[in-house]
Amino acid sequence: MINAYLGLGSNLGDKRQLLITATALLAERAGDMLALSGFYETVPWGYQSVHSFLNRVVHVKTLLSPHELLAATQQIEREMGRTTKSKDQQYVDRTIDIDIIMYDKVILHTPDLVLPHPLLHKRLFVLQPLSEIAPDLIHPEFRKTVMELYQEFLSDSF
Repeated sequence: MINAYLGLGSNLGDKRQLLITATALLAERAGDMLALSGFYETVPWGYQSVHSFLNRVVHVKTLLSPHELLAATQQIEREMGRTTKSKDQQYVDRTIDIDIIMYDKVILHTPDLVLPHPLLHKRLFVLQPLSEIAPDLIHPEFRKTVMELYQEFLSDSF
């Protein structure tokens, strides 16, 4: 069994219910849900929108390979109304977004999946909830804990 950390976000519809539904579907299809962060409201990242996001991070113990887990998350997104990741290379509003943040200590660089998530250290909406449930988790490339990355992010923001 592998420890995987997934970031969930929604900025359309009943955001809280959508995150709860996505969490339940992940527990059903990906593996045992070991930890859930609280919900965090954030502004859109990487594009402009009047719709704020609700985000959370979950810790799943899974038997799925990284690519099987990616396929499962993408299927859940489609079933929940997500039709596209972006439009003209720009992020867009979405009912649900599920990203694999970390997959154990795996470092992977393929055309369709990069692990750990290449932007996790630049996103407050990932670092804050991840530091809530896994502050001592070590980023396998940076060799720093999630809490260290979170504190660095905060100090760089001011």
